[in-house]
Amino acid sequence: MDRWISDSIAKINADAHRSADTHLFKLPVRGLKGVDIYLKDESTHPTGSLKHRLARSLFLYALVNGKIWEETRVIEASSGSTAVSEAYFARMIGVPFTAVLPKSTAKSKIDLIRFQGGEIHFVDAAPDMHQASVELAAEVGGYFMDQFTYAERATDWRGNNNIAESLFRQMEREPHPIPSVIVMSAGTGGTSATLGRYIRYKGFKSELVVVDPENSVFFESFRTGDRTLTRPCSSRIEGIGRPKVEKSFLADVIDRMIQVPDAASIATMLWLEDRIRRRAGPSTGTNLWGALQIAQEMEAAGRSGSIVTILCDDGNRYLDTYYDPEWVMENFGETTSYDAILAGYH
Repeated sequence: MDRWISDSIAKINADAHRSADTHLFKLPVRGLKGVDIYLKDESTHPTGSLKHRLARSLFLYALVNGKIWEETRVIEASSGSTAVSEAYFARMIGVPFTAVLPKSTAKSKIDLIRFQGGEIHFVDAAPDMHQASVELAAEVGGYFMDQFTYAERATDWRGNNNIAESLFRQMEREPHPIPSVIVMSAGTGGTSATLGRYIRYKGFKSELVVVDPENSVFFESFRTGDRTLTRPCSSRIEGIGRPKVEKSFLADVIDRMIQVPDAASIATMLWLEDRIRRRAGPSTGTNLWGALQIAQEMEAAGRSGSIVTILCDDGNRYLDTYYDPEWVMENFGETTSYDAILAGYH
C-alpha cells in the first residue's frame, strides 16, 4: 500500500480511538406513562454532529479503494454538517476540500467549513448540488465523495462501534433494554440503513421508523415503491429530506415512515431546549416529534417500552435561522398549534 494512504488511514483511525462514545440520555417527559424516550447525543463529536461518523467512514472507504491520493481535491455535495466533518478529515490528512452548498445554508455552518480549511462552491438549491459536484470534480481533477451514493456501503453495519451497536450496548441496563422503536430521519439514508441492517443482523424485535420532512421524496417513495420521484425544491429542514431518492436510501430495511410537518419540527426543537436547556438542530425536532407520536400510540394501545432517537447536531449553528423567531415566522409561519400539543408533555 502507498505510504501516504497508510499514514492517512492511521491518522483517521487514531482520531476514532481518541474519541469517547456519545452519550445516550433519558429524556424527562412526565406526561408519558410506561414509555421511555432516549436521545443519543451525536452533537458531542469533534465536529458537532452525527455526520462525523459518516465523514470518517467515507474517507476510509475512499482511501482503501484508491480514490484519494496525496493532493487530491475532495468535493462533496452537502447542506452543511457533512461538509463540516469532511473538511475536518481532509485537513487531518492534508488534502484540499471543497463543499458544494445551497445558498440557503446557515452562515454558521459555512463559517465552520471555512474554519476547518474548506472552500465553498455555492449552488442555487439542493437539486443542483450533485451535478455541480460532478462537474467541479472533473474540472479540477478531484474526487467527488458523493455521500448520497456511498453512505450505506461505507459504514460497517455489522458493528465496529457504529451508531447501532453503540446504541444497543448503552441500552443494556435500562428497564426496557431492547427498544420497541428506533426513530431516525433520513438525509443520505445511510444511518437508517445501518440501523435497519443491524437490527435484522442481530435478530432484535425493534421497529425502525424513519421520519421525513416536507419537500422530501423519501416518504412518498416508501409508500409507493417509486424510486424515480423527484421534487424541484429543497427541504426546509437542513440535513434531512431530499429532492430525489438517493441510492443510500434503503426502503427495504425500514418498517414504517412518518411525514412530519416542518412547523412541528421547529416547535419540537424549541420544546426540547426548554426541557434540557440545550439547543439541538431542526432535524432533531423532526426525530423527536416522531418519537412523541409513537409514544402516544403505544400508550393508547396499553404498550410499555422504550423509544430511542438521535440528537443529530448542535443547535448553536442555527442561531441566525431556526432559533431566530423572525426568520422562523417568515419561512414557516406560526407553530402555535404544535406548541399546544407539546404543552401536554410536561
